[in-house]
Amino acid sequence: MPVGSAHDPAGHEGASAVLEEWLFKGSGGLDARALQDAFDDLGVRRGGGVGPEATRFSVSGLSADLSAALTLTASVLSDPHLPEGELPILTDLARQDLEGLLDSPADRLATLARQTAFPTPPGAALSGYGHPASGTPQGLEALTPATLRAHLERYGQAGSVLGLVADLDPGQARDLTAAALGGLRPGAHEPIPATLHTRARAHTTDPDAEQTHLSLTMPGVPPGHPDWMAWQVALTALSGGSASRLFHAVREERGLAYAVSANPVILGGSGFLSAYAGSTPARAPETLQVILAELHRLPQGLTPAEFERARAGLAVSVVFGAESMRARAHALTRDAAVFGRIRSVTELRESLSALTLDDVNSFLTRYHPAPDATTVTIGPDEHGPQSHQPQSHEPESPAPDNATPDRTPSEGPHA
Repeated sequence: MPVGSAHDPAGHEGASAVLEEWLFKGSGGLDARALQDAFDDLGVRRGGGVGPEATRFSVSGLSADLSAALTLTASVLSDPHLPEGELPILTDLARQDLEGLLDSPADRLATLARQTAFPTPPGAALSGYGHPASGTPQGLEALTPATLRAHLERYGQAGSVLGLVADLDPGQARDLTAAALGGLRPGAHEPIPATLHTRARAHTTDPDAEQTHLSLTMPGVPPGHPDWMAWQVALTALSGGSASRLFHAVREERGLAYAVSANPVILGGSGFLSAYAGSTPARAPETLQVILAELHRLPQGLTPAEFERARAGLAVSVVFGAESMRARAHALTRDAAVFGRIRSVTELRESLSALTLDDVNSFLTRYHPAPDATTVTIGPDEHGPQSHQPQSHEPESPAPDNATPDRTPSEGPHA
């Protein structure tokens, strides 16, 4: 469903997460316990959760029980009981989850990075990307049965996507899902744009922290863009495992951080690059400089060996992703919602095979994310690591034609 934490009404942060839990407290004439028993009686594995832009409901089980499982799920969406006595319990659980997140510097960093990189415009009706799915203490306090019931009206057919992997022909699948979900309310589909606030810096002092955590958010490539696959290969070379540039430069060569990564992020239909590292306070400035140096190296291109390793790694992730039926169902919904069409495993593998080193390096000559990086840090030091343009690690002249730039790893599912 195209309703996520970014769609929480301003001042009611946490509405989507609490509502998703509330929906399963009884529906279709069944109370909460009976509803859970009904799913369990089918042997169905139920899952889901709330992300920034969508709420996912998932079930998996035997094909013979698919109709019953879809009917139960439809009753949760269309005919929930929403018992008001459960709401204080659910908001308390959300507060506990929020407190747990706040106790984790890495999770706090992720929230602060979104707040800084994608600030909500003043006066906006929706809360945007700058808070955890669990909400905020003030937002949870403001939730009422009436506000959550109003929020439920966003759940509906508009913009929703169903991914189904089953031993059924398309006609059977269409009839089955239409019978179960055809009565879903119209709903609302209101994508929230993600506008990157570039070159910003923010630091939060945590005197109890033993590490300094760093996050960088930079421009990327939007889904469906002709350079999408080249970006994915480049990111894999940058941070796609133990052979990647960041792993070697930050961890193996200098021992600056145990964990360092860079990944693609999709928000509001746009693509961004997010990098992370956790280091000791004393070595955090150097860690930041080395990461920036590697990002500044990207326009110089990948070497043939880097390109082949990255392309092979992505190809393997595509194949392995097709092994799991649950992963395939997830990929169907993701592709329809994010790319506007379904990309088959064969198409993805052929696209990777057709991609050349020249294609990737041509893209990289036009991709300069580092100067626009927004940097957010959390650590015990008062001001955090200071960044400046790297000198010693950046090549003074372009790399030779056969040099391949290190790239950030692309997530297999996004490829």
